[in-house]
Amino acid sequence: MELQKLYSDCIRLKFNCGVKPEPSCTDYMEYGLYEDNSAELFMVSHPDETFTSWMSRLRPKDPYYGSRPDWKPTLSEPFEQLDVYDEMIMYYLLFTINTTLSINTYNTYSAMNEFMKGYSFFQLSQLSEIPQFSEEQKHLLRDFFFFFYLYAHPVNEDTLYACSFSEQHLVHTKTDISLEDYFSAYHDHYTLLRNEYWEQIVITAEEIQACKRLTLELLYTIEGRSPKLNMPSEEGLEPILMLINNVSQMLQLYTEEPEALFQIMRDFLIQAEGHSSTYANHCFKTLLQNYASYILFFRFDEVQLLVDAFRHTPAWCEIIVSKLFNDSIFLEKIMRLQQVNLDAYPDVTMFFNEEARKMIL
Repeated sequence: MELQKLYSDCIRLKFNCGVKPEPSCTDYMEYGLYEDNSAELFMVSHPDETFTSWMSRLRPKDPYYGSRPDWKPTLSEPFEQLDVYDEMIMYYLLFTINTTLSINTYNTYSAMNEFMKGYSFFQLSQLSEIPQFSEEQKHLLRDFFFFFYLYAHPVNEDTLYACSFSEQHLVHTKTDISLEDYFSAYHDHYTLLRNEYWEQIVITAEEIQACKRLTLELLYTIEGRSPKLNMPSEEGLEPILMLINNVSQMLQLYTEEPEALFQIMRDFLIQAEGHSSTYANHCFKTLLQNYASYILFFRFDEVQLLVDAFRHTPAWCEIIVSKLFNDSIFLEKIMRLQQVNLDAYPDVTMFFNEEARKMIL
């Protein structure tokens, strides 16, 4: 199963960009659209079941409701250290990962969450191939993006802080169970005992294993153990996509000639004055958040260089500065980490639009 193909078609369907793809189809799954333009990966042989829904009827009983739990986790035998509270968290993590390729329609507030989860997933796939960063810096960024991947889904607080990276493997911190081992055992359990769960499981044993392979591909991407993903090409967006798909090249360009990066931003704004597609806007948003995540994350003072480059075109400066702060809450977190006080940056805040002022000031 090739994740890059599924990811590219997910982006094309989501933003209706380029030539509309034929529904992505593997041996077992294909994209299907709902009337509201949301989309899911459906099982080819069971068109009422999706990659995310087949496991919903296997959701563990919630130990936080009712009397004190007196049952054992389903996988208590291979994972003796697991309790029913841990099992619930593992289910939430599995569901969060499996919904990465879902396409949803949201209200304005949730649109930011949708962007941040998708953005964080994409960036987690990039980190292993950025030689400019030390292993310590990559670790900081990996924790940062994984936090927002979960936070934006959203998950509850127990799930948000349940995992940590051991090198490039995610583990459930309390039990030291790797997510790879747990998710593999989970799918193998229901494959082997499928007939015992015939009332809950509609899909075949082969389809359960196909779901397992895709889940693990998604997990390996989050852990940075798979080839990095690329955003699909689109005519007219080549300069921006080149930098989005190669963060190392963006950092090299900025180090050697910051003005060259700013000129790419200007060129987009000039082009957007005539017409801008939803995909083009998404790519520009991604480039700006990359500037925040990979440059301002370590040197917030660099924002002054950005403002100086655009201050002679105030309308464009307002667009760029406001989008940096409005399109996600990444910069809010970065400023807290660096203990930045925006009062010290009046040349930046003077370009906030009304929305940014309400959110930040």
